[in-house]
Amino acid sequence: MSYDSAKAQFADWGIDTEAAIERLKTIPISMHCWQGDDVVGFEQKTGSSGGGIQATGNHPGRARTPDELRADLEFAYSMIPGSHRLNLHAMYLDTDETPDRDEIEYKHFASWVDWAKDQGLGLDFNPTFFAHAKADDNLTLSHPDQGIRDFWIEHGKRSRDIAAQMGAALGTAAVNNIWVPDGYKDTPLDRMAARARLERSLDAMMAPPQDKAHMLDAVESKLFGIGVEACTVGSHEFYMGYAIRKGTLLCLDMGHFHPTENVADKLSSVALSVDEILLHVSRPMRWDSDHVILMDDAIMQMAQELVSADLLGRTHIGLDFFDATISRTAAWVIGTRNMQKALLRALLMPLDRLRSAEDALDFTGRFVVTEELKDLPFGHVWDEFCTRMNCPSGLHLIDQLERYQSGVSGR
Repeated sequence: MSYDSAKAQFADWGIDTEAAIERLKTIPISMHCWQGDDVVGFEQKTGSSGGGIQATGNHPGRARTPDELRADLEFAYSMIPGSHRLNLHAMYLDTDETPDRDEIEYKHFASWVDWAKDQGLGLDFNPTFFAHAKADDNLTLSHPDQGIRDFWIEHGKRSRDIAAQMGAALGTAAVNNIWVPDGYKDTPLDRMAARARLERSLDAMMAPPQDKAHMLDAVESKLFGIGVEACTVGSHEFYMGYAIRKGTLLCLDMGHFHPTENVADKLSSVALSVDEILLHVSRPMRWDSDHVILMDDAIMQMAQELVSADLLGRTHIGLDFFDATISRTAAWVIGTRNMQKALLRALLMPLDRLRSAEDALDFTGRFVVTEELKDLPFGHVWDEFCTRMNCPSGLHLIDQLERYQSGVSGR
């Protein structure tokens, strides 16, 4: 079957494949740098354990330097149709200097900005509140020690300033996402005190004004983590309230909730109270395991909610998975393309027809249509999109992925 035949089949349902392709071209995905090196980073001194962040596996080809990571990213982006972004953590600085986290400056990341300009990419940023000696208690911005809190507040201030300068240099606002590992392994006596300290620290960290045209603040919650099983200070309720009161973005990470929760269901609820949303898309096979995303129900429901609720213009889509048991570049490519495929499927739905059925309480009609849609030749529309974007698909894509991996396996 050709694309023209597929186009005609979708047209029978009142679906414009050309409009869907053109819309998909405009949706950037912020691909995360840490998949490429197993969340190691390029700092020359930290003196710490991983702080609950761990990639499992030892597949050959891990990027060991900024140049190797950028080369891997360039290949990955060449396999992904569309124009996208890179999500950079503060631990990925590129410098011969050895600044501590409270000493980082824009100059330590200038090479990333130059590279992003050359590649036509936007940048997003994250302060790194883990994998550091001052985070080994699993407490940072909520630590009882004012000196430790001040250290991390300064790190956060500098990260915001770096992100703002990145956004100004590239002409597109950098989302600066704040996640801290703070919590307690066993039941704490005073949760309120810890959360009050976290709020005060966040306020101090975000007090210096930044131009929203250059930088957007986001806060990210978590249900629990390794070593903080009894209490996570920055819970969903804490950060949702904070984002509403302070006007920040709210980050919804698909791995940071209970395994039975549907994160897609949360989008329309929080969108009534916050102006913009940040997504971290992953696949929590066993809670926050951050597997590479598949074209599964969770991803398709997320994409459908973004499209049907008209939230694409208010949502920043980022990825957050890391798997060291498979080719890291293949993980990037397939995971990002799966997010795009889910969005394309959502864009190829007869939304007006489905809304009419739902508004008329015709749940049978809604059910029948959504199931019959699954038989339409979506794959041909995706192949056409890839062709127009000069990206491979199918067997050609597999060949390209295998060839690149064989070239970096000797690292």
